[in-house]
Parts: sequence; structure tokens; C-alpha cells
Amino acid sequence: MPAFAIAALLLLVSVLPARAADRIDRQALVTRHSPHLTAPDPWAPLSVGNGRFCFTADVTGLQTFADHYRANGIGLETQARWAWHEDPNPHGYKLADANKAYTAHGKTVDYPTRMDVPAAAWLRENPHPQPLGQLAIAYTHRDGKPLALADVGAIDQRLDLWRGVLTSAYTIDGERVVVTTAVDPDRDTLAVRIESTLLARGLAVRFALPRGYVGGIKQNPPLDWSQPASHTTTIVTRTADTLVLAHARDGYRYGAALRAASPVTIATPAPHTFELRPKSGQVLEFTLAYAPDKPAPDAADVFARSAAHWPAFWRSGGAVDFSGSTDPRAAELERRVVLSQYLTAIQAGGDFPPQESGLTTSTWYGKHHTEMIWWHTAHFALWGRPAYLARALDWFRATLPAARAVAAARGLQGARWPKMTSPQGRESPGGNPLIVWNQPHPIHLAELLYRADPTPATLQRYRDLVFATADAMASMLAWDDRNKRWVLGPPLWIAQEIHDPAASMNPAYELSYWSTALDIAQAWRTRLGLPRNSDWDEKRRHLSALPVKDGKYVALESVPDTWDDVASRQDHPSFLMALGQLPGAGVDRAVMDRTLDAVLAQWDWKAKIWGWDYPMIAMTAARLGRPETAVDVLMKTGVPNNGYTAAGHNPNTDLPVYLPGNGALLAAVAMMAGGWDGAPAGAAPGFPHNGKWVVRAEGLKPLP
Repeated sequence: MPAFAIAALLLLVSVLPARAADRIDRQALVTRHSPHLTAPDPWAPLSVGNGRFCFTADVTGLQTFADHYRANGIGLETQARWAWHEDPNPHGYKLADANKAYTAHGKTVDYPTRMDVPAAAWLRENPHPQPLGQLAIAYTHRDGKPLALADVGAIDQRLDLWRGVLTSAYTIDGERVVVTTAVDPDRDTLAVRIESTLLARGLAVRFALPRGYVGGIKQNPPLDWSQPASHTTTIVTRTADTLVLAHARDGYRYGAALRAASPVTIATPAPHTFELRPKSGQVLEFTLAYAPDKPAPDAADVFARSAAHWPAFWRSGGAVDFSGSTDPRAAELERRVVLSQYLTAIQAGGDFPPQESGLTTSTWYGKHHTEMIWWHTAHFALWGRPAYLARALDWFRATLPAARAVAAARGLQGARWPKMTSPQGRESPGGNPLIVWNQPHPIHLAELLYRADPTPATLQRYRDLVFATADAMASMLAWDDRNKRWVLGPPLWIAQEIHDPAASMNPAYELSYWSTALDIAQAWRTRLGLPRNSDWDEKRRHLSALPVKDGKYVALESVPDTWDDVASRQDHPSFLMALGQLPGAGVDRAVMDRTLDAVLAQWDWKAKIWGWDYPMIAMTAARLGRPETAVDVLMKTGVPNNGYTAAGHNPNTDLPVYLPGNGALLAAVAMMAGGWDGAPAGAAPGFPHNGKWVVRAEGLKPLP
């Protein structure tokens, strides 16, 4: 059993006191939501992965109809979070080339926000992910026509969530084909087994290595099959059952090894393209490993390792079972929860935190958005699987020097976290550097890890991260001598990204987060036996109050028009997070209750809203003691970006895959079922106690 699973099992604590016989049947819970497709669904390609490496397939079990799926839904790719390419930089562009001066509070500071300079595009687009090879069924009918999607019949495709194995059965020319795929839990290796009489009649597997992505496309770029001479694929080893390749472009190189269980013939019909057929028999079984310098397991071993790993994963940590509920939304919510756990586990467990589309497609040039790290990873701690969150925070620990350099360049203490970042922590130009709500996240997430493992080792591991982040937060505040208070901004770009950053000051959510994070940082000093930081205390004590107008919270003190101008009621209603995601520092509950009512009645749900907004609002409703409202918002229909595909993805506008929606859903359900500090006594305090909901929960951690 993997170490993270053992650790999570040790943390297993039932939310409901229960005898062993009353425990949730986790295998039944998971398997009843294993996706089952009987027809092509471009919005529901199915994936297998290990958190760092992911393979997404169509109904053939491979990536045979990638163009059709991409044009009509979600593309088919193989991605690894370690695979990055960078275009040449002959002009030596650097981040300072995009600087613009902002003057506020008597200081002038440069931020790289210019997009009208040549450096800006290169700096945003580089580095970017390097997609890995594509596997497809290659088959030509007797009449000479190539295989088409319409030729694939009797489809019976099942993703066994309990074992992490994808089985795709169908017919071609009346003959049955069965393709089984799985990914090794610890090695970036895909196992494939194909069984069919057609293997003796020309059916093959085509392995093609793209140049990369088509350049200059921010969201969902297609694979680039052009300019074959601009990259190289070198055969390193070729034997009766093995093909080892090295792919290179602009100095970036990765290896791939195909190893079959029996002798194969290998053809090269085009540059960077290889076709495998068994020399005899009706079975083709092989592994595709992207670490060819290490011994690769055979396919049977990968299937066995996957079948051992995933039951351990599902038995670890938390579970929520809604069976027995009569509310018609319960079964769908349970399905979303199970599939979201799987999707985040296979796409958000790498050493570099995920992009918003995980390892399925590329968005924002593959960059990680640090303001999304909470929604990507907080749920892992709440569901009793903190090792996944720890990997993400280890990246923050490793890039502390880069964040310290950003802080120093802006006249700040400590570490200032970039927003849209490369694996090395290099910021991207644009509005990104002015976002500030990313800054407290490492402190809050470190606290979740401490609550999961309240030991001196945890405190020592994250102390520098917590303290450097808090130092920057304190130095980002400015003194308002007229009103004798500390203010936040300008310039800043608040979480509701529709306001002028150059003039924005004192956003409600961010002020509450400043208070919460500084309180946590002081608590860490106390736990470590250190004296309180007087600067943090001073700024926390005299921090500006959350802005209120007409008895309701508004987004900004500097532009308090949230309830006066409909144009200000779109995008994230971020002020609700102050009592929802956060415990409510500086919040008047009666004011927040009126604010929630106003959002429900007056927000522009159609103009611009995101998949994580619905769970976020549900969390606020739950803390306010309004569980019916929480469920209504969580399952709200007829609105954009709150649907979940048959595969569990939460498509958002222009983003066919949007993992923050899945992560936010898991955080909200963990809170509603597992509680929060100060929650009402009793089980599942965030769900209605109206006789329609039967909520059984195990292994969940309460939210602070």
C-alpha cells in the first residue's frame, strides 16, 4: 500500500459514531458511479492516471478519434506535469521588460502588467506543457477506407473506479475488440491489452509523437503535427519486443519505451509515427513508459498494481454516502463527489501544482494559478488525504527563494507569491501580478496540514513558508493616517476580477483573509514557543473594517457600488468567502445573511460565473445555518458552469475541463457533511434535516 494511503488510514475518524457493521460500504459506493458508456460522448472521454501522468481515451480505449473529440467536446491527450518546453528567446526577454509603474501611498512600484510590449507574449506563453505521444487504433477496411467513428459498434466502455482500469469493448467489421488500459500508480507507465481476431487482419496500434501544441493559443490548443523537421524522434533501441525512443525539440528531450509481452512488428509509416502489430495471435499487450531509463513493469504488473492501489485509495480518508435519501438530487450529488475525488487524484498529485484543466488539456499555457491552489487542494486535507496537499505545498517551499525575490523587487518583506507561474516560480505578465488573494493561501493550507498532523515536525516543515508569507502580507498594507488604520491596496486586483486594479482598495474578502492568515501565523509562533510578532499584531489590530453599504457587504470600499450597479454583480461574489471558505474574521453574521440573500436574488448568474462559485456560496449558506439554501445553490440548474459530464468533469465557458469546480465541490461537501469549527452539534450540519437527506460520513476533517 502506498505511504499516503497508510497515513490517511491512520487518520480515519468517523463523523458519525458507528459500529463496524454500520460503516459505509466503500466499494459499493464507488462502483455504483463507475462511468459506463454505450455510445461516443466527446464530452466524456475517460482517463487513467497517477496524479503526475494521465492518459485520456475515447470509446476505443485509445486516442483514435482525437480530432472528433476535440472539435465536439474534450480533446484526447497524454500529459505529464514534468513535461515542459520553452521556445527560443533570442531577444533575451525578461519579466522587467513588461513593467509598468504604479504610484500609491507615496510610493512608486513597478509591476509587470504591460501586454503591449514584445516581451509580454513570450513571457506568458513560455514555458508551456509538452504533450506526450498519442496512441490510436490503426485499421483499414477491406475496401481501403480508414476506420471512422461510425464504424465502431456495440460500444460497452467501463471505467472501473475501484481498480483504476478502463475496459473498452466494441465491434469493427462485426468483430469484437476489447482494449484494457491502466496507469501504474508510481511510475509514469501506461499498460494496454488488446484482444481481437482483427489483430491477424491488419489492426495495429499507432504511436505518434506531436511537435507540441500549436503556439499562441491560450486555451485548449490543438496538438501540432506540422513541421516534422523541426523536432526529432530517434530510435534508441529496437528489438523483437521493444522500441525505445528519444524525442527532442529546442533542447527539451524526453524518452518513451514501448515494451510488448510478445514479439511485434514495427512499421514507420510517417515521421514520428510507429505502428505495432503482434507477429502472431489475437492479443497485443504492451507498456508505454516515459521513464525508459528505469526498468519498466510488464502490462500484467501494471494492471495488478493499479488494482491494488485504487482500493487502498478509496478505503483511505473520507467517504460520504447519500443512499437512502429521498431528495431527487442526492444520487447526482453523490456521483459528482465520487468522480471528483477520482479526477482530482489522477490530475492534481504532481510535484508542480495543477493547471486549471489538470492533465487533460492545456489552459493558460499550462501555468499554475496560485489563487486557485486552495480550491485545487484544500479538499484533500478535509477528506483525510493530506499527502496530496503536502506535495503542492512542497512546491511553495521549494520556490520560496523566487517569491522572496518578487517581494524584494516590490519593496516588501518576506515572500510575495506570483499568480500565474511557471514550474520555477517565474511570474507571467498581465493583470496577474496585481492579484493578492493568492497570498494567504499557503498559510491557510499549512494550517489544514497541521490540523491533520498536529506535530512539531509539521510546524518545522512549514514554518518558513508561513512566516515569510505573513511578513509579505503585513508589508503589503499601507497606513491611512487620516483614518488611523491599515489599508490594502491600491494597486490590487480583487478576486472579483472586474474592478480597476489601479484604484481598488480594501476588498471585503481579502481583508478578512488578511486577518485570518495573520492570526494563524501568530498561532504558529506560539506553538513553536516563539514570541508574537508585534508588527503582525499592530496591523491586525488596526486593519480596516470590511466595507458595508446599506446593510450589506460590498466588494470594495473604494467602489462600493455592488448593489447599485448591475454591472458590478457578475464574476465571483467574493465577499461571501469571508464567511464560508473562511471562518468570518471581521464579519457581522446578520450583515452577511442579508448579503447572501442579495446575491441569491440579484446576482447576474448569466454574465460571468465560474464552477467553483456555486460550492463557495453553498459554504457561506452552511455557516449561516441555511442548509436548504446550501444544497439549492450547490445543485442549482439553468445556470452556466454548474454541470458535470458523464466522466465527472465540470466544463466552464471556453474551458471544457475545469478542476477548481471539482475541488470546490469536494471542499463544500466535506464541510457540509463533516462540519466546521463552531458548527451546530450533530451529524452533517450543512445538510437539511428535513427527512429527505440521509447523510453518512466517515473520515472527514472539519474546516477551520
